[in-house]
Amino acid sequence: MTIERVRQKHYPKADIGRRGMALGLDFVVVWLTSSLLGSGNVGIQFAQILVFVLFWLILRVLVAYNNQGQSLGRWAFDLKVLEVKDGEVIGRIPDLQALLKRETIIGLGALLVSIALSNIRANPTAILLVFPLAIDCGTALSDAQMRQALHDRLCGTFIVSSRRGYSLDIKIKKLVDNIRQNVRR
Repeated sequence: MTIERVRQKHYPKADIGRRGMALGLDFVVVWLTSSLLGSGNVGIQFAQILVFVLFWLILRVLVAYNNQGQSLGRWAFDLKVLEVKDGEVIGRIPDLQALLKRETIIGLGALLVSIALSNIRANPTAILLVFPLAIDCGTALSDAQMRQALHDRLCGTFIVSSRRGYSLDIKIKKLVDNIRQNVRR
């Protein structure tokens, strides 16, 4: 009797552009929600930050945990987050603690971007607050094998393409193609 190694199930890597669009959609939803509480004054609004953090954790942790690893943005672009152990993708969503750790890291970068956007007119150097998120997410470009961002590496997670979702990017491409064809006629 011989022991055979069971081959790992293949999970398709998520495209960097789709990951960025999913993160962007989640960010815009949370940012617009928290911006409703802004007073219009220049500076840091603590109530706005509290609402941003609260909605970020709800959307990116609780919704993803209860929705097969998909937040609103990941669902719209057919992505989901899975757990990684010893360099191999496990076919389950991360536990709540790992998701909370992951989204706290990326949420801090998103919060800094939110603060930068709120204060860019009064203080143009606020654009420097974008760098932590850019560095965190930019590490996925240097990882050709797994395409893991820094927060994914630290938390043992991996973003994969999913068959479950809305396929927003595909629907937008089809819409643009139809508009181009109609314009040419």
